[in-house]
Amino acid sequence: MSKLQYLDLSGNSFSLAFTQNWVPPFQLLSIHLRSCQLGPTFPTWLQSQNKFVHIDISNATISDIIPKWFWAKLSLQRVMTMNISYNRLQGAIPNVSSTYVSTSMHLGSNQFEGSIPLFLRNSKILDLSKNKFTNPLSFLCEDNAISVQTHLDISDNQLSGDIPDCWKQINSLVYLDLSHNNFSGKIPTSMGWLLDLQVLLLRNNNLVEGIPLSIRNCTELVMLDLSENKLSGPIPDWIGTKKELQILNLGKNEFFGSLPLMVCCLRNLHILDLSLNSLSGKIPKCINNLTSMTKTTSSIYDERHVYELKNFPLGRIPYYLNAWLTWKGSKQKFMDKGLSLLKIIDLSSNHFSEEIPIEIEKLSGLISLNLSRNNLIGKIPSNIGNMTSLDSLDLSRNRLGGSIPPSLTQIYGLGALDLSHNHLTGEIPKSTQLQSFNKSSYEGNLDLCGPPIEKLCIDGKPTQKSNVIVYKDEYSFFNNEFFISMGIGFALSFWMVFGSILFKRSWQRSYFNFLNNLEDNVHVKIAIFVRELKLDKD
Repeated sequence: MSKLQYLDLSGNSFSLAFTQNWVPPFQLLSIHLRSCQLGPTFPTWLQSQNKFVHIDISNATISDIIPKWFWAKLSLQRVMTMNISYNRLQGAIPNVSSTYVSTSMHLGSNQFEGSIPLFLRNSKILDLSKNKFTNPLSFLCEDNAISVQTHLDISDNQLSGDIPDCWKQINSLVYLDLSHNNFSGKIPTSMGWLLDLQVLLLRNNNLVEGIPLSIRNCTELVMLDLSENKLSGPIPDWIGTKKELQILNLGKNEFFGSLPLMVCCLRNLHILDLSLNSLSGKIPKCINNLTSMTKTTSSIYDERHVYELKNFPLGRIPYYLNAWLTWKGSKQKFMDKGLSLLKIIDLSSNHFSEEIPIEIEKLSGLISLNLSRNNLIGKIPSNIGNMTSLDSLDLSRNRLGGSIPPSLTQIYGLGALDLSHNHLTGEIPKSTQLQSFNKSSYEGNLDLCGPPIEKLCIDGKPTQKSNVIVYKDEYSFFNNEFFISMGIGFALSFWMVFGSILFKRSWQRSYFNFLNNLEDNVHVKIAIFVRELKLDKD
């Protein structure tokens, strides 16, 4: 055992309980104890290990403050890779040598707090996600040092203020995730210097104004997620120049204007989410040019969202994508292989109008289509059944008319359907699939009939008139309150005028003079009229 240098028990649930005073008879170069039970206290036997350069004690049930001697070892021993994620490690991280450079540091899913120390910016892969860091990202800009980072994930923390505008110093970045924080202000223009950037995630912050023009320089983008902010303005045309883009999520912002035709140039796009904005105009007919959505995914290994960080001494290192998406009415997180299976278009909760383009029928690989809560008119495309991969279809709360296309029965894998609150008419096509949905999927279409709704059909038409009850007290203009207010208004007006005449003498004289004059005028006109009438008879 004294010659042991490599220890790997990862992926097991071994309980490795050692006394506080135990000193191992060996000096390890590589320690891999992922998912072993080392806690709850931090393992003190590591203090005697003076040669390790790779250590993985992630998900090891440790709930403690890391002692200072451990942080000192990192720089003294030039530790290349460290993974202490998925524990309950607490406290602040002290700063160590600023010249210390590592390959990867995974500290995510813990309870670290305070400032992010400067030495961490020298790690090529840095994961600080799901902690309680609160300082701004000044550690990236201090001393004007050039960072070597390729992968930076500081999502799910408590960071606030403006995102620093010093990204030119970190132009080696390939993956950047600042999502789920409290950042405000504008997206920094210096992010346009990240020419190798493939993934930019800024979702769920408080960012404002538009997408800076400089981002068009990031030509390698595979995923762009700016959702759940307060961004505004039109969606820029240059978004269509991102030939590698596979996931575009701009949902839940304040974007307005029409959907640029250049979006149709994104032939590799798998996921398009523009929901919960103020976009208007028509859905472009060129939507069928999203050719990636015309292909079906045949197996779980097809088109996996796995990419590589290049130029590493240990070889090419993969990374995986993740996305928060609305799936069948609920918000869910998709990762890795599960994300690769999805092909989604979500344009819901906007102001799109006119008809659904029939070209959308060609997207036979689409898994989910959500066009609900818009102002769409016309009929549902007759050959929508060609979209045989659909698992979820939501066209609710529009102004769609006509009948439900019989071709919809051809989508055998349809798991969620909502056509409610439109102007659809006629009989619901008969199939095992369409009748299996709850009647709420069809409610609000007053002239629909047939199962699963209760209204029966004869010759494809409802047997009874639409049962629309308008309660007079609630909706009628001439309701009781109207007539009551009319009576009160008349009484008030009458007594205002009559009371003035009754109690004011000057008004009385004027009123009776008016009546006398009116009587004389009427009497004279009648007399003249009678005389002329007699003359005509003679």
